[in-house]
Amino acid sequence: MRTEVVRYNYRLRPGTTAERALIEEWHRCRFLWNEAVHQTETGAKPTFAKLSKLLTETRARSSWLRDGSQVAQQQMLRTYAQALDVSFTVKGRGRPRFKARKKTLPSLEYTRRGFRIRGGRLVLPKGVSIPVVWSRALPSDPSSVRITRDSVGHWYASFVVSRVAEPIPVADEGSGVGIDWGVTQTATATDTRFDLPHAGHRKRCAAELAKSQRRMARRRRGRGHPPSRGYRQARKQAARIQKKAARQNRHDGRMWARTVVEAHHLIAVEDFKPKFLSKTTMARKAADAAVATIKRELVEQGRRAGRKVVVVRPAYTTMTCSGCFARAKQPLGLGERIFRCWVCGHTACRDRNAARVILAVAERGHTGVDDVSQVDHLPSGGGAVAV
Repeated sequence: MRTEVVRYNYRLRPGTTAERALIEEWHRCRFLWNEAVHQTETGAKPTFAKLSKLLTETRARSSWLRDGSQVAQQQMLRTYAQALDVSFTVKGRGRPRFKARKKTLPSLEYTRRGFRIRGGRLVLPKGVSIPVVWSRALPSDPSSVRITRDSVGHWYASFVVSRVAEPIPVADEGSGVGIDWGVTQTATATDTRFDLPHAGHRKRCAAELAKSQRRMARRRRGRGHPPSRGYRQARKQAARIQKKAARQNRHDGRMWARTVVEAHHLIAVEDFKPKFLSKTTMARKAADAAVATIKRELVEQGRRAGRKVVVVRPAYTTMTCSGCFARAKQPLGLGERIFRCWVCGHTACRDRNAARVILAVAERGHTGVDDVSQVDHLPSGGGAVAV
């Protein structure tokens, strides 16, 4: 019987006193994070052991820090030390940055010795008791909990628990699928049955969102003045609309990823990063597609199900023929939607051809490893063109 470690999320209903205590605790942890960032920038090279020692010395002198939970403060420093280590080992990860008071959402983490569950309530240090909306029962005693607040102002608790893994459908060893990301169609697979069309959830909410943003602009006060109640209400309404669209995209991505994972043993995913699209005219539609969210859901579900997931770099996948692997000699414009190979005469949809190339790269360049890896090579050739 296989067990897995997962997170169970629940809604919290903190009162005025409990919410004020959470915000004050967050400011203490944020201060420690920013102090650790300052030491890194000055060349102190702080480790978790050094930061823990400094925390002990600082708590002895500061009554403000002693009023908070030492468990939450230590976990904040531990998270910083892990983020700093990852920035040196993982390509593309930047150094930890300062957490601004007005822009950063609260996030607190407690280990098992820092919280209790009594009478259906989450009890934190310093006598903070918060009601929990138990939408489902916990499968085991949680080892830690993370408390967060979203842009709408809702509080959530994420418990780390272990449970018996759900039975995984057996997929054919030879079954494989290639996924190519796009804007007109969010995901194009080698098999048309597993395509993910562009839902356009944000576009449907655009008019209502624009109305809330205009209301925010009318009620905005000048510099140096606190925001009015009407401005805060309009800002909350805009955040609620954006969150609704994001939830719909995440739900569609989860359902689609489940069908793909259940039917295939090998999943080849294009390592598409839509960041560059933010500087083009397709920025709004790219954000509506939520490619990064859906890609993360597909990779995570594939790994949890024990599938072979390969992340393929997108270089030359669109310019390569999936039939003979001949490569076009000129870049292809976005308006060219039909790929035609002048070597073998193969003609196919541009995105469908790229998905087949991605699958072929995964089959040829990734064998015997059941983990996500990078494959950056393609069969070379010449004489293909897209029209």
